[in-house]
Amino acid sequence: MTTIDLVYFNAGGGHRAAAQALRDVIERQRRPWRVRLVDLARVLDPNDSFRRVAGFAPEDFYNRRLKSGFTLGLAQELKLLQGLIRLAHASMLRSLSQHWARTEPDLVVSLVPNFNRVLCESLAQALPGVPYVTVMTDLADLPPHFWIEPDQDQTLVCGTEHAIAQARRAGYRSEQLVLTSGMVLRPSFYGLGEDHRAGRRIALGLDPLRPTGVVMFGGHGSARMLRIARELDGVQLVLMCGRNPTLVDKLRALRRSAPHAVFGFTEDVPEVMRLGDFFIGKPGPGCLSEAVHLGLPVITLRNAWTMPQERYNTQWVRERGFGLVIPSLAALQAATGEMVARLSEFRAATALDDNRAVFELLQVFEDLLVRGQGLSRVRHPVAVQLAEPIAT
Repeated sequence: MTTIDLVYFNAGGGHRAAAQALRDVIERQRRPWRVRLVDLARVLDPNDSFRRVAGFAPEDFYNRRLKSGFTLGLAQELKLLQGLIRLAHASMLRSLSQHWARTEPDLVVSLVPNFNRVLCESLAQALPGVPYVTVMTDLADLPPHFWIEPDQDQTLVCGTEHAIAQARRAGYRSEQLVLTSGMVLRPSFYGLGEDHRAGRRIALGLDPLRPTGVVMFGGHGSARMLRIARELDGVQLVLMCGRNPTLVDKLRALRRSAPHAVFGFTEDVPEVMRLGDFFIGKPGPGCLSEAVHLGLPVITLRNAWTMPQERYNTQWVRERGFGLVIPSLAALQAATGEMVARLSEFRAATALDDNRAVFELLQVFEDLLVRGQGLSRVRHPVAVQLAEPIAT
């Protein structure tokens, strides 16, 4: 059976979520492919040596920073990380080449930044001719050497025209580039049934007619949500805290003028988000794309604390008319008032978004497998927008 490896790591959660989304869609469509989720950290450190020495996994430090909201200085840390990756290139090349030779995938799909040079080169060394594709899970690159590695024999999938333009400037040829209609979203965000928002709000103690904001700051929540709940005392809110039970308890104990509902970790993210009329959160590519896909205009932030790879996302919000970008939480109350006043205008903009990337990618994979293996396969009808058609 044809084997596809989806490479991810756990820093931030979006990379793993994209890998799981692709695996789930492949399984639901009953494609004749075996899908393996490959945790890059496990491949590079199979004995968990870093955790045993440091007491925590490398990605845990990053995730703790996200949870606390203390993200200042990440640009400098990224440069340090990239320097360490370059120093360890030869060692990682050997480890990864051995891994590919042992596991023999037919297609390797990277959903991670920073490591694509060594991933691509190790695959070419171990299994010449096996296709390698990088699927960007950010709306834009952060050059150099973040997502887009120049002079690599690979396919690059971008979710925005801006990223395509960045890749062309880095020397990528048209036949190496694929433009999808957005970021990879989980299949649960598609085919949703009738929206019983009013009844569900009543069941949660919310006013069914009151404008409602959905507040979410990633899968680990953020202490900033407490400040938001206090500052928007008169605004009805749905607060999604993810894997942060301490934050859940604090928010549930909070006394406010307006009603609010608090959720911890849930698999039912689309239905919870549909309780709201607009979204408040960090400028992450995943959460912004999810909100816009569900028709929720967004209020997000851009300032010195914004992670460098997420700064373009605020430009995307402004350019597409999807919502408002504010410099700090001090401006949130005024922005919320403006959002409610202009809700129909922003909703009209989000209605134009038609993100089908998770389905489009399956056709991309099929084309690459045909090219790599020279096999004739049944084509599944799916709309794919290419920067220019992939040569077959």
